[in-house]
Parts: sequence; C-alpha cells; structure tokens
Amino acid sequence: MVAAKKVVEEVSGWLRVFADGTVDRTWTGPKEVSYMLEPVTPSNKPDDGISIRDVVIDPDSGALARIYLPEEAPESGKLPILLHFHGGGFCVGEPNMNFYYAFYSSLVKKAGVVCVSPWLRLAPENRHPAALNDAYAGLMWLRSVARAEASEPWLESRADFGRVFLIGDSSGGNLVHAVAARAGEGDISPLVLRGAIPVHPGFVRSTRSKSELSLQSESAFLTLDMVDKFLALSLPIGSTKDHPLTCPMGEAAPPLDTLNLPDFLVPVADNDLIRDTELEYIEAMKKAGQKVEVLMNFGVGHCFYLNRIAVDTDPHVAQETEKFIEGITRFIKERD
Repeated sequence: MVAAKKVVEEVSGWLRVFADGTVDRTWTGPKEVSYMLEPVTPSNKPDDGISIRDVVIDPDSGALARIYLPEEAPESGKLPILLHFHGGGFCVGEPNMNFYYAFYSSLVKKAGVVCVSPWLRLAPENRHPAALNDAYAGLMWLRSVARAEASEPWLESRADFGRVFLIGDSSGGNLVHAVAARAGEGDISPLVLRGAIPVHPGFVRSTRSKSELSLQSESAFLTLDMVDKFLALSLPIGSTKDHPLTCPMGEAAPPLDTLNLPDFLVPVADNDLIRDTELEYIEAMKKAGQKVEVLMNFGVGHCFYLNRIAVDTDPHVAQETEKFIEGITRFIKERD
C-alpha cells in the first residue's frame, strides 16, 4: 500500500503543497466554478469575432504566450497591443482559462486591440522574481518582433508597436507596476508604452487594512486566507507583505517620484477586500506626480468581471462589467 503524501499547505480549494515539494492545482472548491477554470483551445479561425493562437516566445525555455486577434480591422489597419499578465496570487492561473477567454475576448472586440498574454511561472516552485521576469520577457519579445529580430505574422500585420498598454488582474496588476517601472529604466524602442492598467492589484501591507478587517468575502477570487498563503508561498523566503512587489508605495520600494512611468488607469471595486491599500497606492502615485486615473465599480468585489456565473445571472454585475470594459476602452482610445 502506497502511503498518502503529506499536505503541508492548502489554499482555499486552489492548491495543495506536499512535503516532497510537489504541488496539486486541481480545483477542489465549488463544482459550479470548475468550468470557468477549464482551458480554452486556440483557434486560428475566427470564433465569435476572435481568433486565438499560442506562440513560443522563448525557444530555449519553450515559454508560450496566447494572442487574441479581433476579426474586424480598424480603418487605420493597425491595433494597439494589450500585454496581459494573469492573476492567481503568483501561485495559480494560466492565460488559457475559460474566464480569461470570456472577458478578454469581449475586451479585445470592444476596445479594438490585440491582446498578448504570456504564461508565467508559478510559485511555490518558482518564487519571486520568476513571474516578474517572465512578464518582462513578454515585453522584450514584443520588442524583438517590432525590431524584426523575431517573427509573429499576426503582430507584424495587425499590431501597432507604438501603442502598447500593460494590463493585469489581481497579482497581475502588481506585475503591471513592476514591469512598467523596469521598462522605464531601459530601451524598449521601437515599442512605446502608452499606458498601464493594474486591475484590482494585490497591493497590501503587513498590517491589515480597514477593508480587510471589515469586508466579508466568500468569493473564490479572493479571501484573506488566499492573500496570506499565496503571498507566503510566492514572495522570497523571509519577506513580508511590505516587499516592493506587494507594497510599491511602502518604505522598502523605490520612491514613486523617481520612476519613469506611463499614464495609469487603476480600476477599484468598492467591495474588494484589499480596496484600502489599492486606494493608498493611488494616492501615493498622485502625490509622487504620476498620472493616474481611477475607474471605480460599485457593489462588486475583487475581479468580479471574471466571474462568468455572476456576469451571466446578476444584472448588476453585468452592468458593472460593461462599465468596466467601457472605461478601459476609453482610456486606450484617448491615447491613440
């Protein structure tokens, strides 16, 4: 008889870590949620106005990125590029998940953009800075295509490398800030970073905020248990939540007024557990002289727009999702 492996950590139905270092990411939460996490197969032929393909962006590692291309071409013929970093607390998630497909297909069509979403290495097997390095490598791959050092026909024929926007959900929002800051230090030409959109970014502090203490959430997308355990598994060993990746407005992070950043749009949900630290980040950015807009959604929580069940069955969530898409679309189009 084979002895069962010992579980040393478990996170809210999302993953189990075993004593031998292996990780099981089989969803064990509510069964009705599981379909949203299933992978969507790419298709080079338009399906509901969108074509999808997965491309190798690093031949040495085999790293992939998913590209969403809208069927309809604008009059100019060239589309802005949305470089997307998926969420999941740095520990779970992949760009091919159903809920990303549902939302980003809608956003790509509405905003008239090409979306590129790289796979990111996951913790605890790959702690910080692995995901940040992968996210930045996605930007460098775009630069290599723009410089004709690499080839990607969809981007070469349809994308405008002079209009690049970063976007990320939850922990992907943390990567948006970090990648934008790193890009501001180097030469990414001929790419032009026109804007950054950290959506409900996972910015926290070691001490609980008022919203963490007062707001209740049973959502599969964010609980206090997830915040604590995902970050304990993903940040460098010995680090606290005051690490620059999770607290860019804190004392340990580079001063915000020293960063060369593009315009920012920061969406916030008023029922998000980490709302208060997101708002703290926004105020710190403004005080530092950075250009920041806020897109506020009311009566909804963390990454509400990815919850297909709520979007399909709750008129209020559907309305806020439409408002959310319109806000992002406006931000992009104003920077044509």
